[in-house]
Amino acid sequence: MNIFIYSDESGVFDKVHNDIFVFGGLIILGKESKEEWSHRYSAAEKVIRDRNNFTKEVELKATVLKNKDKDKLFRSLNGCYKFGGVIDQQKVLDRIFLTKKDKQRFLDYAYKISVKRALQNLISRRLISPNEVERLYFCVDEHTTATNGHYELKECLEQEYKFGTYNLNYSVHYPPIFPDLLEVHLQFCNSSSKLLVRAADIVANKIYYYANQGCCKTNSTNKLFITDLP
Repeated sequence: MNIFIYSDESGVFDKVHNDIFVFGGLIILGKESKEEWSHRYSAAEKVIRDRNNFTKEVELKATVLKNKDKDKLFRSLNGCYKFGGVIDQQKVLDRIFLTKKDKQRFLDYAYKISVKRALQNLISRRLISPNEVERLYFCVDEHTTATNGHYELKECLEQEYKFGTYNLNYSVHYPPIFPDLLEVHLQFCNSSSKLLVRAADIVANKIYYYANQGCCKTNSTNKLFITDLP
């Protein structure tokens, strides 16, 4: 089996001016399911586009849509597995914010753990058989991340999912959750040309709304798994 993860962010990682930062997105099991959700989400976007007389050039992201349209798009994903990671920035150590590199390392860690917790949830419910997963495909909305930042995230994901991680303080090795994984693919995507990254934007925006209302956990479901961080 191949697993496809589409993700985006919501909020600003800056604890002086912001309290919440969110990752959110879709976890799709297998190529056929990916194609099915692409068709479904495309149809939902078409309804929104026609209703608002949006031209094809308008990218249907949360920043340009009315709440009722964002809700409709989110509901169109009701049957899709989704994940979220909610960072309470006031609980993050101040030193993390001192350099761009430290901030990015923390965000990479938070991202991989958010996805991992959701995948573990699916494994525990026997929706994923760990020994049958061969490849993970991550499609992340591109921001202003430098090229070396792309490389470091790829390395971080490979370490977590392909090789396993070490706790140097206790000399303990934590094996990967997919023991026969062959590859981890990472692609930074432009949401204007990647339909399911736009869907991830809607998911991240909805989780950001939940988080600011203080009701994230109550909105976790068997299709949406939210992890609180740090």
